[in-house]
Amino acid sequence: MDADFKSSKTGLPGGPRQHDFESLRNSKRLASNERDAMFACLHEIVLDGLHHGFFDCVITCELVNAGKRRVVIKAGKSHQFTIREEDLQD
Repeated sequence: MDADFKSSKTGLPGGPRQHDFESLRNSKRLASNERDAMFACLHEIVLDGLHHGFFDCVITCELVNAGKRRVVIKAGKSHQFTIREEDLQD
């Protein structure tokens, strides 16, 4: 019975997802701008968390030089995006 308990505690529900972090990297490369990349990353983080049944995410934004916004998404790993003011017009 102890062995069953230990093995159940070590794995995540549903097993590992193959596209997790690779798809986050690819979404940033394929996005037309940083804003799209940020939303694609956030989308993947939320879907992954829903799949596993739990997640914790913190999103911060601050103004940096020339009217740009620095957005940091912390969800186990930090993802940073710098969004230009022109990209907010869409």
